[in-house]
Amino acid sequence: MSLQLTGIHHLTAITANAPGNLHFYTKVLGLRLVKKTVNQDDTSAYHLFYADGEATPGTDLTFFDWPVGRERRGTHSIVRTSLRVGSQESLAWWKQHLTDEGLATGEIADIGGYASLDFEDPEGQRLRLVSDGGKGGSHPWAQSPVPAEHQIRGLGPIVISVPD
Repeated sequence: MSLQLTGIHHLTAITANAPGNLHFYTKVLGLRLVKKTVNQDDTSAYHLFYADGEATPGTDLTFFDWPVGRERRGTHSIVRTSLRVGSQESLAWWKQHLTDEGLATGEIADIGGYASLDFEDPEGQRLRLVSDGGKGGSHPWAQSPVPAEHQIRGLGPIVISVPD
């Protein structure tokens, strides 16, 4: 029997500001807060789960709430987390939306053969929106402030920095 990997199930990061994180990922990015629990290994910390409208595997971003400083950049770390959107038009919508929210973005550019838009969350986590051309399923969240056609469809490529 061979193991068939079809993608990334979820990505976990750290936030030092759970209320700000909740606001950004639900009100700005329009993701659904699927679950709020405590960290099983450190019950003093929250564990926040965000995903699409059906909490589909491959759409989950989770955060542990720990009092840490701004992201430290270097090797042995995630360099950029990509989130998929459905079209080049969605990238243009996101560029305007993020700018309206006071966030700096890069320009829409071709990265690895995909139209992409780089930006950072308020704590400095580097994110990238990538157009997947509408491939695959989509499960919009009805209560999202983001129009269904522009909602985040799931995780995209995750860039990791290694020394070799």
